Amino acid sequence: MKDLPKKTTRRLRCAIYTRKSSEEGLEQEFNSLHAQREACEAYIASQRSEGWALVRDQYDDGGISGGTLERPALKQLLADIEDGLVDVVVVYKIDRLSRALMDFSTLVEVFDRNGVTFVSVTQSFNTTTSMGRLTLNILLSFAQFEREVTAERIRDKVKASRMKGMWMGGNIPLGYDVCDRKLLVNTEEAARVCMVFERFVEVGSATVLARELRSDGFRNKKGKPIDKGYLYRLLNNRVYLGEAVHKGTAYPGEHNAIIDTRLWEQVHDIMGESPRKRANNSRTQTPALLKGLLFSATGSAMTPSSTKKGTRQYRYYVSMDLLKNRETPDDGIPRRLPADTAEAAVITEIRRLLRTPETTAKVIAALDREDIPEADAIDALQQFPQLWEQLFPGEQARIVQLLVRRVTVTAEGLIIDLRTDSIAGVMREMMTPRKLEATE
Repeated sequence: MKDLPKKTTRRLRCAIYTRKSSEEGLEQEFNSLHAQREACEAYIASQRSEGWALVRDQYDDGGISGGTLERPALKQLLADIEDGLVDVVVVYKIDRLSRALMDFSTLVEVFDRNGVTFVSVTQSFNTTTSMGRLTLNILLSFAQFEREVTAERIRDKVKASRMKGMWMGGNIPLGYDVCDRKLLVNTEEAARVCMVFERFVEVGSATVLARELRSDGFRNKKGKPIDKGYLYRLLNNRVYLGEAVHKGTAYPGEHNAIIDTRLWEQVHDIMGESPRKRANNSRTQTPALLKGLLFSATGSAMTPSSTKKGTRQYRYYVSMDLLKNRETPDDGIPRRLPADTAEAAVITEIRRLLRTPETTAKVIAALDREDIPEADAIDALQQFPQLWEQLFPGEQARIVQLLVRRVTVTAEGLIIDLRTDSIAGVMREMMTPRKLEATE
């Protein structure tokens, strides 16, 4: 009797894919990924007579959700499938490969296009038949349902925790530290937060305050310079009232407040006005530029004063001799000086000084030591009149205080004593906000 030819078995290259959503337990010697792989290897070994053989490469995604296809090991597996290196994909359960029905449909298309079979060790079906596909879709629908229920459960837990005032993670706000999942007040940072709220009440403009804080080197929790957007987020953060917020609803928090209700309401009364109106208010609040700097030739201080006629306000600098009815010699020295006249004279003198070659040389030398290019220094000096007009009155007053040592009123006019050693520092301060804005 003639021997029948032996049946040849095609060799099927099998790749095992494992996944675990969380990183918890991955540091253990034998974790969930190992357990999945062990079960899959045993199944492949049982199919050795069918020509199944395990490939050497391992495809393990630890700590990655099944709700996305952006997984390193999965992407490598798909690349190897496209290169014709895999015939069978073996998983412990189908939700290890994907929990989303649409994503799984995409994977099955890749498998079909490359003639690859998909096998679940604990759920027996064949994706090459219509019944197998129906079973697969049913199982995937339940997997997606389970994922959505889990997400809802997590959201409910977060809401319940927020309602109890618990800290549920995220970016740690300036003014607090986290210890044992609780917010604790950082005294140094809390003082800075209070200062921001108080200064906003004084200034009334987030743009002005942000520029001022950046000039002073104010940094956020991560050590980066702040901008107006960060300032608005800080001023609107109800965590500083000792509250926990969930989806727009505030609940009493477990942590201590940094800002009291009165200060919070003051800030938000100002923020309730339109930005244009706040800017106009800031510009019309004209401070006395020469307060504490103006004196008569007799040494008497001249203090700011004002009178109102109808809707118009007139500002003056008045000698303390006149205010206190002291006897003064008839020396021709004015005891009352229109504020606009005196301030305009001082500003004109400052502009004249900034145009002199001596001042330009000093500023260039000083800023060069701070690696500021000569061209930038010259440009800042030339642009001073335009920069000055863009400043709010409060900023103008602060710069005058830095540049003017004393102004003396005499019968012949004003004697203006300027601080030439402060010019470089003022120019650097005026340049810094422009550089920061250009890089944001």
